Amino acid sequence: MDYLVIFFCLAITLHNIEEAIWLPQWSQQPSKYQKAVTPSEFHFAVIIITMLAYLSAFSYLYFLESEIAKWIFIGFLGSMIFNAIFPHLLVTILTKTYAPGLLTGLLLNIPINSLIIIELFDNHLIIWKELIISTVVIGIILLSLIPLLFKMSRKILPHT
Repeated sequence: MDYLVIFFCLAITLHNIEEAIWLPQWSQQPSKYQKAVTPSEFHFAVIIITMLAYLSAFSYLYFLESEIAKWIFIGFLGSMIFNAIFPHLLVTILTKTYAPGLLTGLLLNIPINSLIIIELFDNHLIIWKELIISTVVIGIILLSLIPLLFKMSRKILPHT
């Protein structure tokens, strides 16, 4: 499982780097699907989210007996799969413009996270109920956290 956790970290890092490079500028286009975000706001938030993803992955790896660590990790796995489709793929289709993060979401997050989930099922480490509930709970937490992180960045970072 060690190498799969490393692949998860690599996939989410590359995904978040893709977003960090292009999403702030892309978000400046008028759209009902995306609010404008400054580079500093987005970079702050994406760094925190990436750190939380790493923390979830390594907590699961080093505390295998912890149900909470497992649920948070599988919630991240499911949330990142869901994130590749909603909003990235859906917004790309609806706006007919490339939504930053789509490529790494489809080519890295979905296959790598799916492989980890399959491995967890094959080893009888998770059940569907855990995956679904964890994905929903962690997804809601992450969606709620993002605007809070944007707001925090405006308070603690110098205005640019």
